[in-house]
Amino acid sequence: MTAPSAPSSESTDALTFSVPPTDAGKRLDTFLAEKIGGWSRSRLQHVIEDGDVLVNGLVSKSAYKVKADDQIEAELNALPPANFVPENIPIEVVYEDDDLIVVNKSAGMVVHPAAGIASGTLANALAFHFKKLSTAGGAARPGIVHRLDKGTSGLLVVAKTETAHENLANQFRARQVFKSYVALVHGHVEKNNGEIDQPIARDPRHRTRMAVVRGGRAAITLYRVHQRFERFTRLDVELKTGRTHQIRVHLAWLRHPVVGDETYGSGRDKTVPNARIRSEIAKLKRQFLHAERLKFRHPRTNELLSFTAKLPGELSNLLNVISES
Repeated sequence: MTAPSAPSSESTDALTFSVPPTDAGKRLDTFLAEKIGGWSRSRLQHVIEDGDVLVNGLVSKSAYKVKADDQIEAELNALPPANFVPENIPIEVVYEDDDLIVVNKSAGMVVHPAAGIASGTLANALAFHFKKLSTAGGAARPGIVHRLDKGTSGLLVVAKTETAHENLANQFRARQVFKSYVALVHGHVEKNNGEIDQPIARDPRHRTRMAVVRGGRAAITLYRVHQRFERFTRLDVELKTGRTHQIRVHLAWLRHPVVGDETYGSGRDKTVPNARIRSEIAKLKRQFLHAERLKFRHPRTNELLSFTAKLPGELSNLLNVISES
C-alpha cells in the first residue's frame, strides 16, 4: 500500500487500512508509522492513546499486534501552524506564582492552535502575557497542561516550568485533580446523585464527534442535582477522567443533553415551549457548561490549592429567565 501523505494544515484526514498478511504481528504504532508519511511513531502513539485509532471498530493500544485483514481507521488532526505568534488578547488571571498560573477562560476561546485555527487562542494570549512558560506541550502550546472545549468557560491551570508541567500532568493522570463543572441540562434528572461509567471514543459514524463506544477509553463522570426547574436541571458535575467532550457526551447518553450544545443536543434547544427561554438559549452561542472549581497540589510545595470561578453573566441571566418564567 502506498503511504498516504501527511494531512494538510487545513483538514483532518481519516485514513483506512486493511492489514496484509506480510505485516501481521507488528505493533499497531509501528504499522501506522510505516504506512503514514510524515508522522513519527511517538506522535502516532498519542493519537492512539486519544482514541483516534480504531481496530475493527474498537479503540486499541499502541502495543497491539496487528493481524492479517484487521481493519484500521486513523483520524489524524493536522499539526498546529508553524507560524505561532503571541497575541495581545485579554485573559483573566485568577492566580499566579513562579511555577504556575490559573486562568478563567471565556467561552468562545480555543485553548491552543489546531487545524485551521492559527490565532486567537488562549495559548497565543499566554505567550504574549507571560515570558516564562513550559514547553512540554510544544511551541504552539506554551504552558498548556489540560484543555476546555471552545464553548466551555472556566478554570485552567497553566505551567510555567517544565518541572511544574510534569508534576501537574502526573496529577491529572493519577486522577488527583478535582474538577467540578456547572451544567444546565434538558429534562428532569431522576436521581439526585449519579455516576456515569461509560467508555468514550470517536463516533464511528460521525468522526468529528465523540460517543459512548464499546471498547472505548474508560470515562467516569459524577453528578449531583443542584437545582430543579420545570423543564431543566442544574447539575454539579465532577470529572474523574478527562476524555474529549466527556461531560457533554455522557449527559447526552443519559438523555439529558447540555443546554446550548448544538453538537450533542439532538435539537432539544429548539423544542423548549417557552418562547422567551428558547430565545435566550439561542442567544448564548455556547453550551451551558462552566468549569467552576479546580483543586490540585502545588507542584513545588505540595500545598493543596483550591479555586472557584463564578458563573459568567450570560449563564446567570439564563437561570434568572428560567426562574421567572
